Amino acid sequence: MGNESNSFKSEGNFASPPCMAAEVDPGYFDPLAVDPEQARDVARWRTAERKRLREARRTLSSSQRTIASAALMTGLERLFEEHLAGPSDVVVAFYWPIKDEPDLRPLMVEMQASGRSIALPLVETRAAPLVFRLWTPETRMERGHWNIPVPPRDAPEVMPDVVLAPLMGWDSEGYRLGYGGGYFDRTLAALSPRPFSIGVGLAAAKLPTIYPQPHDIPMDVILTERGSAVGG
Repeated sequence: MGNESNSFKSEGNFASPPCMAAEVDPGYFDPLAVDPEQARDVARWRTAERKRLREARRTLSSSQRTIASAALMTGLERLFEEHLAGPSDVVVAFYWPIKDEPDLRPLMVEMQASGRSIALPLVETRAAPLVFRLWTPETRMERGHWNIPVPPRDAPEVMPDVVLAPLMGWDSEGYRLGYGGGYFDRTLAALSPRPFSIGVGLAAAKLPTIYPQPHDIPMDVILTERGSAVGG
């Protein structure tokens, strides 16, 4: 385990009480769950946690975000040295930062210049696995779903060997709390062979548990600005 001390609030003050689950509209539940009522409770709790974690991240200053992003890129370089020491044709899927997520784009440029293939995910069909298309600094980006910049449809589609997934929250079992669409879990479940998955987020976003459901897939590594907190 790495140092998981909180960068802007203590973990003890960072989790919503379980009773919050009864106060949020149950718009979604896991259809794979054995107990639909329990799944709805978890969905309500996750909705409250996402809102709280999003607000906490939003309050970080620009300099704090820059420092965290730089530390994450350093940590990723170390991980890549360990896990990408083989062929240069390994495809690494990054993400385009939104909603105050750590910005890893300088590392994308650096790795692409060194000969690595860099891809970005995009939604081509709602409620379906993500598609990955090659990216270079010269790629003319388009607006995809939710106005996220994505490579154009004529960019080559690839299968990633490594996938970086942004985290809203995470737990010590490697489970990731995202934005609630289920896209990364759906994608990892569909890809064969399954790529090496790295969840990228802030140490402050650690939760005691995300109450994993049948569709949730743990990351191989959780990386924060304080180092590898899970795996690595």
